[in-house]
Amino acid sequence: MKGIIGHKSLVSSIYKAIDTGRLSHAHLFIGEDGIGKSIIADELALRILGKKEDLEYADLVKFKVAKDKKSLGVDEVRQLISEISKKPYEGDKKVVIIYEAHKMTVEAQNAFLKTVEEPPQGVFIILLSESSEQILDTIKSRCQIHNLRALSGEEIRQYIYRNYPDKSDDEISMLIAYSKGIPGEVDRFLNDSKFMSVRDISKRIILLVGNRDVDSFIEYIGILEKYTAYSEELLSCILSYLRDGIIYKETSNLDLVINRDSIDSIKDIASTLSFNKLNSLIKIVNETRDNLNKNINARMTFNMMLLNMLEV
Repeated sequence: MKGIIGHKSLVSSIYKAIDTGRLSHAHLFIGEDGIGKSIIADELALRILGKKEDLEYADLVKFKVAKDKKSLGVDEVRQLISEISKKPYEGDKKVVIIYEAHKMTVEAQNAFLKTVEEPPQGVFIILLSESSEQILDTIKSRCQIHNLRALSGEEIRQYIYRNYPDKSDDEISMLIAYSKGIPGEVDRFLNDSKFMSVRDISKRIILLVGNRDVDSFIEYIGILEKYTAYSEELLSCILSYLRDGIIYKETSNLDLVINRDSIDSIKDIASTLSFNKLNSLIKIVNETRDNLNKNINARMTFNMMLLNMLEV
């Protein structure tokens, strides 16, 4: 097993409950994608079952949304209930992990309610969810709820040392800043080619504003349409470059810069954009994020963002 990084107090209390036989039968772990819910659930499941190796076990049921579906419906939940009703095979305990529980439809959650309330003897149910709002109150009231918080910078550093030991100090500092305490964001930064494209596009947009290259800038109206699924990442990247521009403009200290692999671009941003313009761009990006959170059409929102940037 990889082992759990962070969440020490939470994990310790659950381990103690397992070891003393006082663990409640239903648990709901809530946290952002990549925070470590699955790793925690796997480790707890093995401890409940008394296993040490991370293998497949008959009494460990992992229930996930099918790749060709966007939600868990009543039919899938009924299949799950049928599996839960079967007696353990290898011992006297069974653990059921439900991934992306927030994708269960209201009807599915209602169908699952009685099972969560009164599972068979020896069955422990672990639900993993990115949001508490999409879980019915009736389900939540029958679970012990654990809210997973972002890891500290030092904990993210431990994660990087363990999984990416070849990274330099500068790379580690950049990864810590970008992760916002989410280990999965480190993986995404390093392994997701589309995310790297988003970073490059974000940087180019700001550079074009600074250099007043209107014709090239307008081309990005069409380019951004391909990245609407990465809207939050795009805005976060733009803000990080703007933030670096302000920091470098104020201090000339490259040690404080997040995007250390783009030093020349940061210097260019700082030299071509005034403090007023940098702050105005930050305001535009934050307004764009607010509009996206209000479910305003992403394509229209990004187009407006770019047009507003041109006016700065």
